[in-house]
Amino acid sequence: MIEFIINAIALAINKKFGDSYKIYKDEIKQGLQEPCFFICCLNPTNDLFRDRRYFRKNSFVIQYFPLDKLSPKAECNAVADALYLCLEWITVNGDLTMGTKMNYEIVDGILNFFINYDMFMIVENETVPMEILSIQTTEKEVKQNGNQKGIE
Repeated sequence: MIEFIINAIALAINKKFGDSYKIYKDEIKQGLQEPCFFICCLNPTNDLFRDRRYFRKNSFVIQYFPLDKLSPKAECNAVADALYLCLEWITVNGDLTMGTKMNYEIVDGILNFFINYDMFMIVENETVPMEILSIQTTEKEVKQNGNQKGIE
């Protein structure tokens, strides 16, 4: 499910900012092309709610590496404002999912935008086919077994 959410975030960012911004979903290696985004899931949790229902808390950070190295704050603030709007609702597997707990901070000239996509999940139990058991008895065997137990 995490990968579906990451892909939905990337799609929303690409729709808002266009193809001129590279979006990294895996580990950032040397040689990244700025301006760019990096999407990472932070400590997801899965708590049993009731029966087969689970509550999954999916916290994400979207990092933005600005093009302007001399005054990155203005660019990061503008990008954060746009992220608030484009990530409020995303489509995950055909379902609209609302982003919550949105906030951001700028550290060392890099925007760190935090957002949660929390949801309930229903885990389907594996269905085990029932085996058919057939027993053949005669009336005499039933009466004998019944009499032994004090039943007539």
